[in-house]
Amino acid sequence: MNPMRGSDDEKLDALFRAFGECPVPEPSVNFMPTLWGRIESRQSFTFSFRRMANAFVTAALALSVALGVYMSMPRSNQSYYSQTYVEALAEANSLDAPDIVGPVTGR
Repeated sequence: MNPMRGSDDEKLDALFRAFGECPVPEPSVNFMPTLWGRIESRQSFTFSFRRMANAFVTAALALSVALGVYMSMPRSNQSYYSQTYVEALAEANSLDAPDIVGPVTGR
């Protein structure tokens, strides 16, 4: 008879009996250091990548805040262009130019 047939309780009891029959290996003296060494060797790349990503995000945030503060400070020396783009266009293409308002001649 197959021990895995029947109700769920019977299956669970058969599984526990099979587990109880398995020999329990005794850990060696170096079990924990070896286990931690294996865990740390697998985590070293992801941990260093995560640390670098956190550093880049922190640097980007600090740079963004610094640029925001710099751009929001008023400038006392306005020796460069003080016109807006629309004002410069309006000055360059004034409506008083004779080629725009002059009479249209036909051929």
